[in-house]
Amino acid sequence: MKRREFITLIGSAAAAWPLAAGAQQAGIPVIGFLSPQAAGPAMDSRLSGFKNGLSELDFADGRNVRIEYRWAEGRYERLRPLADGLVREGVNLIVAPTHDAALAAKAVTNTISIAFISGGDPVLSGLVASMNRPGGNMTGVSMFSYELNAKRLGLLHEMVPKAAVVGVLINPRNANAENQWREFQEAAKSLGLNVVAGRVNGDGDLKQAVQGLVTAGAQAITAQADPFLAGSREQLVALSQKNNLPAIWEWPDFVAEGGLMSYGTSIVDAYRQVGVYAGRILKGEKPMELPVLQPTKFELVINKKTAKALGLNIPSGLLSIADEVIE
Repeated sequence: MKRREFITLIGSAAAAWPLAAGAQQAGIPVIGFLSPQAAGPAMDSRLSGFKNGLSELDFADGRNVRIEYRWAEGRYERLRPLADGLVREGVNLIVAPTHDAALAAKAVTNTISIAFISGGDPVLSGLVASMNRPGGNMTGVSMFSYELNAKRLGLLHEMVPKAAVVGVLINPRNANAENQWREFQEAAKSLGLNVVAGRVNGDGDLKQAVQGLVTAGAQAITAQADPFLAGSREQLVALSQKNNLPAIWEWPDFVAEGGLMSYGTSIVDAYRQVGVYAGRILKGEKPMELPVLQPTKFELVINKKTAKALGLNIPSGLLSIADEVIE
């Protein structure tokens, strides 16, 4: 090899060295944050929760830890390559704030620690061996969001008892999409309802999917627990209002945007909890010895103004159990 070629090769390699490696050389641990969503305002409160959790263990981004963000921007097929890139960069820890991100991280490493937030059952899906003793290199927070789909459908039925057909938005790219759809079907059968599915593959499909549900006779709508759909709250709330459709969502920020109602756990607190676990792991604790955390509080939020605009009288039973009513 000629000297000039050798120098060029070395220079190219140096330019390709990951930033994470430089941070590690300086003694600063690096967290790889892997998300199927896109960076933006929808993530602000959640990332604040995560950083607050880290701060409880005295870690601050840019001071004594570095966070390398990788966003799949709704393209779930990008998660595994992004996870593989974080492994090649030699991060100390991967934070996977969704079930699909956790599966992608698990597929590419069994040595780097992974702290996850999962909407499903992490034991059933193979993320951990058990809730109390996860084993392996993973632990985190289980939201059990998927199990709440039936509860949300029941609450929507209580709010709009005359709605015989409910549309359900489904993201086929979600690893648990079909399981969730079966859960909706079973819950609907027990309530005497019919459900129709509107499948969404990207931003451009949202309007078409909601219109398809209306055409199919949907008189109210809901959505599966899914990060992409959760990140599309402004558009989904606007579409439900435009089509005069009562809707129940997973997170209260939908209701703050003008959605009718939501039922679920606190996603911001889940991000805080996974931040705490990330800090504990960076301080030397092993994921296999940290039990998977579970939510203890579930919140029903109702927007009274939206109910009035839809011509709905909120049942007194729902008002009495609501954790928050937005006037």
